[in-house]
Amino acid sequence: MAYRRYAWVEIDRAAITANVRALKALTPSATRFMAVVKADGYGHGALEAARAALDGGADRLGVATVEEALQLREHGLDVPLHLLSEPPAEAAPLVLEHGIVPAVTTREFAIALSRAAMLAQRAGRYHLKIDSGMNRIGVRAEESVDFVAWLSGLPAIEMEGVFTHFATADTPGDWEFDRQVQRFRDALARLKTEGVRPALVHAANSAATILHPETHLDMVRCGIAIYGLHPAESTYRAIDLAPALSVKARLSFVKRVGLGEGVSYGFTWHAPAPTTIATIPLGYADGLHRVLSNKMDVLIGGRRCPQVGRICMDQFMVEVPAGLDVRQGDEAVLIGRQGSESLLADEQAALAGTINYEIACGFAQRMQRRYV
Repeated sequence: MAYRRYAWVEIDRAAITANVRALKALTPSATRFMAVVKADGYGHGALEAARAALDGGADRLGVATVEEALQLREHGLDVPLHLLSEPPAEAAPLVLEHGIVPAVTTREFAIALSRAAMLAQRAGRYHLKIDSGMNRIGVRAEESVDFVAWLSGLPAIEMEGVFTHFATADTPGDWEFDRQVQRFRDALARLKTEGVRPALVHAANSAATILHPETHLDMVRCGIAIYGLHPAESTYRAIDLAPALSVKARLSFVKRVGLGEGVSYGFTWHAPAPTTIATIPLGYADGLHRVLSNKMDVLIGGRRCPQVGRICMDQFMVEVPAGLDVRQGDEAVLIGRQGSESLLADEQAALAGTINYEIACGFAQRMQRRYV
């Protein structure tokens, strides 16, 4: 039986492809491009996002976990595939078997990778992660030479690349960003004096790709920007990006309520006059933040309609402006465009006190995706 829920996410493949091309246009022709499709493509669907990014000229794909990498391999994607974090040591055989390029940050995993490579009788490639100051993962910049010297003694593995990650690339003029860049450069210079010349050196995330061309190096790694979402306000003036994600639903119920009547749990909102209330079958179990209760707008009939009352697990309500005729089944837009009006993920993020990354990822919880 054909059935489609009255709430869904639309993903524009062409927007992802266009965004990759726009970002690549900022980089030198020889600079490679990694499209980051971790977290199920930031909520856009990893497989479709990967394919769209490759159509736009991406050379490699980046993920966070072995499971994410295997999903892409199982669907026939045979491009270079990187783990941006070091996996558990017991995952080394899987990494080798499926040709995944892991990050290396600890001796434990490096030894496991070497053993797995010897057993498989194949070379294991890896990228060394240098911690230039973010203090999340990685070998400390000042310890990188000694660590690489130790790594060179392990058989059957070879260092293809070296990379780092910036904490404040989205903040123009930030001195800590400059310090991270210098620490990374110094570490690379020390490695070079020891005869270590990795084939791929990379550091630039989306913000650095857009704002800091001096960090493009051999490859850039773009995540949030390929989906048309800006990493910060500072990048809006530097590049035009097309949002790929829209969140839509159809009105499931419409009713009139009288003066003073409350709406939803706790009656946090009461009608200031007789009004029309429309129910939308989507809630915090779908990724809509409950903290947005009584704060956000929704587009219906090309007009902004205020959300009222507490957002529920599976539903929420909006007040329909006077003069707007609505009926059950009419389309509502939470993120996206309707008529001449638009609502960006950034607006929800600001109201919820978070970032557009989390908004996009949240709607992946149980929402059906429709690709256009």
